[in-house]
Amino acid sequence: MKLSAYPEYKPSGIDWAGSIPEEWDVRRIATLATKITNGFVGPTRDILVNEGVRYLQSLHIKDNKIVFHKEYFVEPEWSTAHSKSILKEGDVVVVQTGDIGQVACVPKEFEDCNCHALIIVSPREGKLCGRFLAQFLNSKVGFDELKRIETGALHPHLNCGLLRDVRFPFPPIGEQVAIADFLDSETAKLDTLLAKKRELIEKLKEKRSALISRTVTRGLPPEAARAGGLNPNPKLKPSGIEWLGEIPEHWEVTRLGYLVSKVGSGKTPKGGAEVYQSDGVMLIRSQNIYDDGFHLEDVAFIDESVDEEMAGTRILAKDVLLNITGASLGRSALVPENFGRANVNQHVCILRPQFSKAMGSFMQRVISSEIVQSQISSFENGSSREGLNFQQVRNLVVALPPLLEQLGISDYLDRETNKIDRMVAKVEEAIERLQEYRTALITAAVTGKIDVRKRSSFR
Repeated sequence: MKLSAYPEYKPSGIDWAGSIPEEWDVRRIATLATKITNGFVGPTRDILVNEGVRYLQSLHIKDNKIVFHKEYFVEPEWSTAHSKSILKEGDVVVVQTGDIGQVACVPKEFEDCNCHALIIVSPREGKLCGRFLAQFLNSKVGFDELKRIETGALHPHLNCGLLRDVRFPFPPIGEQVAIADFLDSETAKLDTLLAKKRELIEKLKEKRSALISRTVTRGLPPEAARAGGLNPNPKLKPSGIEWLGEIPEHWEVTRLGYLVSKVGSGKTPKGGAEVYQSDGVMLIRSQNIYDDGFHLEDVAFIDESVDEEMAGTRILAKDVLLNITGASLGRSALVPENFGRANVNQHVCILRPQFSKAMGSFMQRVISSEIVQSQISSFENGSSREGLNFQQVRNLVVALPPLLEQLGISDYLDRETNKIDRMVAKVEEAIERLQEYRTALITAAVTGKIDVRKRSSFR
């Protein structure tokens, strides 16, 4: 895309904005709004109903859009009594607590909705285009301004008073509309492309999951079996379990507890997060455990004395670590050789193969398969996600081949899933570049670094 600059610029007086087009100004949000106020703040359990006036909350504001994916409603009479938080087309809503930095302009579709704990900015008609202001606040510099004025260390929060004083580059109203139209069009194209790439990632992950599930219940494909000196076409037999179906004739059905010498979890050190350090002995937590291995970007560390107190929860090479509570319930990872000394907390279960370290790799693949994941889901206690207890872990049913075949399956799945993982990584890199370009494009347009007037209906 070829983008042009404005012919003349002047200093903006704002460090982060640099120079702005000669005909632009710098204004405070308050000078261009008829209203800056809060949505309703208070408990919602007694006001929500099954149908009525749509009630927007912070979870509905994402990526410069309002998406009513989770439906909340209030009575029309309640909404009328709380008219201060009724939205009009063109209003700008800003998430006040939680995911600060999410902003959207209210389209016609959501006019007359009410809202909860959002800052509402009503632009002055003929002076400020709500879509332009929303795009500014969604830009890199706008996001930085919102983060600059947030208050509260433990619970970040935005307040109306500080938002009123945020300054931004201010073009004439016609150019605001031209910029908003341009960005709406260009970001829509980028969002479509991003959605397709995310869909591709989901398909690759589904392919990965299906590959693992099929291999750990039916064995290697013929060509891989031949290469490993195994029977490429083994006879199948009923497993005796309806949801497992048929398995190779020489395999057996067993429970995970018979294959391990240890099923146990760690504990949180005395003092909790206050005893964590920037180095020392690793403390592996559930957020570090993924089916494709350990993610250690935010790993915690404990000192030697705390590690000695937790000696019983140290992990060994080829242990399988399984998350047994929370949103990551069921994720697992294999401890590689030479991983070093490490402990786990109480949300992570240690599974130690009792027959052979080589079994650990196969066991982790089985746990990540749909066969075991569906069993884990069936153990969950409704929506509370209380997690797995040790007896439930021991009772997980698996199909078990001989050790030589376990090794062959593990090696095969390592090769094949690595190929898929590399493809996923490439797509994720492409997504990151597109997101960076999207942000840079918005920032350039709303700060006057590109002239979009000739690309629109601007006159």
